[in-house]
Amino acid sequence: MKVYFYTLGCRVNQYETDAVRQVFIKEGYEIVDSPELADVCVVNTCTVTGEADRKSRQQLRKMARINPDAIICAMGCSTEMNEDSIDADVVCGTRDKHLICEKIKEFIKSNRAKEHKGKLTEKTSLNEGFADFGTVLSPEMSRAYIKVEDGCNSFCTYCIIPYARGRVVSRDEESVLEEVRNVASKGIREVCITGIHLCSYGKDRGEDIMSLYSLIHKVGMIDGVDRISLGSLEPKSLTDEFISALSTEKKLCKHFHLSLQSGSDTVLKRMNRHYNTNEYYEITCKLRKAFPDMSLTTDIICGFPQETDEEFQETLEFVNKVGLNKVHVFPYSVRKGTKAAGMPQVPSDVAKERTRKLIALSDEREKAFSKSFIGKDVDVMIEKVDLVEGVFELKGYTGEYVYAVIRKAELDKDPKEYIGSVISGQGTGVEGTVLTVS
Repeated sequence: MKVYFYTLGCRVNQYETDAVRQVFIKEGYEIVDSPELADVCVVNTCTVTGEADRKSRQQLRKMARINPDAIICAMGCSTEMNEDSIDADVVCGTRDKHLICEKIKEFIKSNRAKEHKGKLTEKTSLNEGFADFGTVLSPEMSRAYIKVEDGCNSFCTYCIIPYARGRVVSRDEESVLEEVRNVASKGIREVCITGIHLCSYGKDRGEDIMSLYSLIHKVGMIDGVDRISLGSLEPKSLTDEFISALSTEKKLCKHFHLSLQSGSDTVLKRMNRHYNTNEYYEITCKLRKAFPDMSLTTDIICGFPQETDEEFQETLEFVNKVGLNKVHVFPYSVRKGTKAAGMPQVPSDVAKERTRKLIALSDEREKAFSKSFIGKDVDVMIEKVDLVEGVFELKGYTGEYVYAVIRKAELDKDPKEYIGSVISGQGTGVEGTVLTVS
């Protein structure tokens, strides 16, 4: 049988799609890149915003329309929040994706596949522990994402994820280390430690943030691992002890994605974020002292309910004050079931205009940060190789996560052999926000 995958949402979702893909391969399925060719179409859904929910439903209907004979499978966050309205034959939640092949077998065995009647919606409880897939290899093979935690206990007023993913659950440390050893043995030299609320790793076991540091330290001791990068971090979790310990890890990338969401204290309070801008700023100063030349990125929501022009201006000014190198900007989207959905809303045209302004500021800051590496020595982890007008372009990220390109007239080995390798050079210029290296 043949299976097609479509993934929406976050990095964790992509990791879980890669994991489920491996389950299908072990069961003898052939992976195809078109829904028309598939016997089974799997959509890994997202529910973080109302728009994400809409796109999830849209993709499921599209798969059924394109290939009416295929078994349509929905898995992930949107299934948890829309159990009665998910238009699919087989449904898996966020904690039982590893059972999807078994559910398909049950669906076929029950003889419902031909008539497409009914669903299999019995999902594993969100109170169950961490769903461990073992070693997961991404098709890109330049870095490995290692999921170590699931769930969130924060309950921000705009976010549905604690309801869709459940409370925090942590992966067994030895399982994490075994996965890292396995991917390193495949020649993958960078691992990204990730989770839904990464700083909560170990919290369900009564541990503090130093449990995450201990894991990072042990990952760094594994032969074959040259780089360690981290997923999104929560500012209040970064204690002095944690920052000091991280600064001793030579393999850790000098890039931190520190969640912000707004640069206005009054907006942060309405969001139920557990810090203020002064606390955030002090933490970034400590990070910069420990990691000179580091890259600092974040997420910001524009047009959060009741956000005034003055509050938005505070955000713009705070982005400059902190020295953020890049902002992932999101216009606020109403998510039914959250507290913010019942608050007075900002007109969509206002939210869009604020989004445009913040993106423009982010682009300026990203370009300036890339320029700061002109004349400096950098190491670039190659992710792709393109041939452009007779010249090879080797593209990837520096240890500070600046996107860079190295151009060569000739290569001394097959282009595929460069993927995942590290090339040292010096920054020579900037094209847009891309650093040129030679």
